[in-house]
Amino acid sequence: MKTVGIIVEYNPLHNGHVHHFEASKQAAGAESCVAVMSGHFLQRGEPAVVNKWARAEMALHMGADVVIELPVAYACQPAEWFAYGAVRLLDATGVVDALCFGSEEGSLEPLSRLAGLLHREDAAFRSLLQEELKQGASYPAAYAAAVRRFGIDNDADGPLPPLDQPNTILGLHYMLALQRLQSPIIPLTLPRREAGFHQADITGTSIASATALRKLLFGTGWKSPDEAALRAVAPYVPAYTLDILLREHAAGRGPLCWEHYARPLFTQLLSRPEEELRQLHEVTEGLEHRIKHSLTQLPPDTASPVESLLDLLKTKRYTRTKLQRMLLRILLGHPQQSLSRESLQAGPACIRVLGFSSKGRALLKRMRVTASLPVITRAAAAEDPAWLGMDIRAGAVYSLGYRELDPSQWQRDFTQPPLQLDRV
Repeated sequence: MKTVGIIVEYNPLHNGHVHHFEASKQAAGAESCVAVMSGHFLQRGEPAVVNKWARAEMALHMGADVVIELPVAYACQPAEWFAYGAVRLLDATGVVDALCFGSEEGSLEPLSRLAGLLHREDAAFRSLLQEELKQGASYPAAYAAAVRRFGIDNDADGPLPPLDQPNTILGLHYMLALQRLQSPIIPLTLPRREAGFHQADITGTSIASATALRKLLFGTGWKSPDEAALRAVAPYVPAYTLDILLREHAAGRGPLCWEHYARPLFTQLLSRPEEELRQLHEVTEGLEHRIKHSLTQLPPDTASPVESLLDLLKTKRYTRTKLQRMLLRILLGHPQQSLSRESLQAGPACIRVLGFSSKGRALLKRMRVTASLPVITRAAAAEDPAWLGMDIRAGAVYSLGYRELDPSQWQRDFTQPPLQLDRV
């Protein structure tokens, strides 16, 4: 049974994701699919609109056969570590034959050629990349500039891919991770269609980006959506996505955005002295001073305090994504040493299964034999639960955004078995 791997966030799952899923299976000639999905918090340093189990359920309804959680240590990182963690998990299953991802160009050859030149990336290149990031460039733009400064440019074999595009830079890092892991997984890419990755406006009748759908849900004031706002996304999402969004809304579990975490976030920002903030991941270059100063400048009547804080913190040097990741690490209390380069290079410690289909049950049986990491279906069954500690704590904090304080949600990682969906 040939299996394709995909790397996803589904925030929320929409019609464009369905197209990518179906095209991925076709391109790989696959009968089954393993999806690595970010947990409660996402790559741009944001909380997911609904929790990881709700989004895993969407993936299973779509047709994914096994959904694996990308740990928060990797899920909320720039492209290099996001890609490395996800590819490491797919490779560790021992059952994935191909990885299919979207890119702006939809051409594998330029990415493969560039990955071949960069996969032994050294300290000199990383230094150039950090210099560009410190100037305030986004990660894709900084990486593109570092590549040029490193002396890699268009050559006789053709032009380089547009590295300032988010899907393409992710695709490159998927290729780099495959090479560095010496993985037998075959890479495949598909061109991204219609709505762009962060396109905030809806221009089609059935396809819209997740960014545009979140804007439709929350509006510009980032207020909790009502049922009418939820139903407004109906033309752009499968029926099961809408049903799950409505169910989670009725239960008081979403949709969520940063403003739902204002109180626990500001508790951390106000109670921690500067020297403690400085020890947390992403709090770099004196940002602890800027945070404390910005707190004194917040307008007293703001309806969106986290948005207001981000506006005060943002400069040309500090992108919104960098600042959101920083605030997330403060919210979750992640110290610098726990997310050091050396720690991240070690890779995820286990394969955490969030859900599976009837076909996925057979895949999991194979994985028990082929996987190079422990396959965990329940946190309580882990030989060493400390492996999952960071994700379990993230799940507890995520539940603080729910309408009601529910202590049972703090331990859901221990009580929730993998979702099982038997499709006809």
